[in-house]
Amino acid sequence: MSINLDFDRQHIWHPYTSMLTPLPVYPIVRADGCELELEDGRKLIDGTASWWSAVHGYNHPRLNQAISNQLSQMAHVMFGGITHQPAVALCQQLLKMVPANLSKVFLADSGSIAVEVALKMALQYWLGQQKPEKQRILALRKAYHGDTFAAMSVCDPVDGMHSLFQGQLARQLFAPAPLSRFDGPFLHQDAQALRQLFAEHHQQLAAFIVEPVLQGAGGMRFYHPEYLRLARQLCDQYEVLLIADEIATGFGRTGALFACNHAGVSPDILCLGKALSGGYLTLAATLCSDKIASGISSAEVPALMHGPTYMANALACAVACASVRLIQQGHWQQQVSAIEAQLREELAPCQTFAGVKEVRVLGAIGVVEMQHPLNVAAVQKRCVDLGVWVRPFGNLLYLMPPFVINPAELSRLTTALCQLSQQPDWSDAAVLPGA
Repeated sequence: MSINLDFDRQHIWHPYTSMLTPLPVYPIVRADGCELELEDGRKLIDGTASWWSAVHGYNHPRLNQAISNQLSQMAHVMFGGITHQPAVALCQQLLKMVPANLSKVFLADSGSIAVEVALKMALQYWLGQQKPEKQRILALRKAYHGDTFAAMSVCDPVDGMHSLFQGQLARQLFAPAPLSRFDGPFLHQDAQALRQLFAEHHQQLAAFIVEPVLQGAGGMRFYHPEYLRLARQLCDQYEVLLIADEIATGFGRTGALFACNHAGVSPDILCLGKALSGGYLTLAATLCSDKIASGISSAEVPALMHGPTYMANALACAVACASVRLIQQGHWQQQVSAIEAQLREELAPCQTFAGVKEVRVLGAIGVVEMQHPLNVAAVQKRCVDLGVWVRPFGNLLYLMPPFVINPAELSRLTTALCQLSQQPDWSDAAVLPGA
């Protein structure tokens, strides 16, 4: 039976699109390795790893087996008053990988919820310390942390995707987006601006939340690790918690196991997601230190006030265990290094095109920033015609492929980006944002 695209267009709301003029959708019937198969039999090389999550590719035998084995026992049980082996095993594995100061794990059901939990942890911690005045969050301009309400409040309030809701969101504090490039000098103005904000506002700050090194959906911006080191120093100096949102960057994407490793810093609270389950099922985790957990648990209200129905879903935890084990084997290091080298070489010609503002690469991330916003529908149609799946947003063409991609598949993606960026007729200032 064919997929009813008319019904889809009339009744199903897809991400970041209008129901009156929806973006076209393409019917996928199968996915294997790095390929997505369309209903008409055409195959597309996936350049986005399903929004950066399917790092091991699709239809992976070990991940499939983990799901199958767990399904024969149970798919889900509530996590209130109950525990199970997949959750315990996953948390054991995570604590072996993350910075040593992190010792407590809250298993959430999406990246946005992991951020919500992190913010709630920070606020509850300071309430427990009898410092209720510490109730604002410092975030970065160009930040993106999710689409739920607390998460939206720490996204860029002007240039982000959620400016429509500013009147309904908690009023947070924002630092200028770092200008210091990952591969350049650390600029005095970045340090000065951050130091001043901490000095002036630390008494009301509960936490500073950052996407370490890579600002993802806010513009695919790579910034200097020294900024994170300064953030850690200032948080310690002024008694502010440091939250690292590694939902997009965790598990090797930037060339380090966690992006915080580039700076050698440990956050007080860490958010993980996306690659955690290998792109199979929605799952995220918020980890914190003993200090945070004790501060919350010794307060007048000693419970962390959060409990999603599908928290620690057994199927998701089982496949996440298998995904994390694949990461722990270490093959990602060679894979990401090879992807980075190939992206640098094969995207470099784009820099010479008139419509291109900048080309940048970090780990398994390649970005071609155009001079003008892109017409998403037109670009995606051309990509499908070229046999690749690339989802642009704003003025960005970018690649974040599965780690298992082979050189020939990656070359098809880079060739497509070179062709697209060479053409001057993709701009459309009216397109909606959306990563």
